Amino acid sequence: MAEAAGFRVFASSSRSGTLWIVKATPEGKGLQLQVERKVALGLAGRVITAHPAKPLLYVTATGGDPGKVPGAVVSLSAKGAYEKHVPVQFNDGACYLSVDRGHKHLLGVSYGNGRLHVYPLGKDGMPGKSVATVDEGINAAHCVLVSPDNRNLYIPYVKGNLALLQYGYNGDTGAITALEPKDARPPQGTGPRHMAYHPKLPMVYFTNEQGIGLSTYRRQANGQLKIEQDLNVLPQGMSKTGLSASDLVITPDGKFLFGGLRGHRQDFDRVSRYRVLENGHAEFLGLTEADKIPWGFALSPDGKYLLVTATTGATLTAYRISATGGLTPAATLKWDAGISDLVAR
Repeated sequence: MAEAAGFRVFASSSRSGTLWIVKATPEGKGLQLQVERKVALGLAGRVITAHPAKPLLYVTATGGDPGKVPGAVVSLSAKGAYEKHVPVQFNDGACYLSVDRGHKHLLGVSYGNGRLHVYPLGKDGMPGKSVATVDEGINAAHCVLVSPDNRNLYIPYVKGNLALLQYGYNGDTGAITALEPKDARPPQGTGPRHMAYHPKLPMVYFTNEQGIGLSTYRRQANGQLKIEQDLNVLPQGMSKTGLSASDLVITPDGKFLFGGLRGHRQDFDRVSRYRVLENGHAEFLGLTEADKIPWGFALSPDGKYLLVTATTGATLTAYRISATGGLTPAATLKWDAGISDLVAR
């Protein structure tokens, strides 16, 4: 197996108002993590995403004055190093940002009010004024990702506002149209939170924030989602009290899924591991110990490392992914407490 290439990890700290830039360098079977730079962004940014094709990062705060929520667009060099950042403003704070498949719009969804905004991206990748807003009148939205064919998007709501809302998406205009039925009606007690699309199969996976596991949906030709699995990953008889699931990633080859399990009021912080079967279903492989409150997940650009933030433990941990979906800790770095989201490039 060829050795992994070096890469960078980017994360925004809301507590210090800085962008952390970490250089990851392979060393034998391990990985070295070193802080390359800390950039003062001048905002309490927490949520971050990367443009899929341009050397740009988008950062936003989770709250602020309507229409004036602080954000930033970070420009990277051709080799991936920080060059500059430009302040921007968003309509609402966001708990999740993503770029559509055509790279024409930036989408942001708010946990506090549940609203979705669609911002057009100029040729330079800079976001303009919102061209579409969806307000369902409920909060606790947690994620928004456009489907691989750029025709649909889905927004999961957790806790008391449990829902999985389904929409048609126009990649040219950014227009959003509710499907009928609009709600895929996730099972009670699941709480779909973060999601991942299979790279080849019409499958969509969600971590279950309250269900403490994974749900598997098949995407129909009309964009509707049909649930096929609801997996509980806790040991038999273990209480869910004080636990919740967090982020989710799928390896580029579609073979493995990794999800976060946060032990808020139990000493049970884990990474859940799954194998993806030929029919797209997920097979639970087991749990790997993590630092306190594993929140944000990312994969190294070559898919050989899983990167996990721990908001209370105040660490970034890299795990090497084995050929069978196992995880071996490769390196850990201390950084600001509260850092949740991250991207690797």
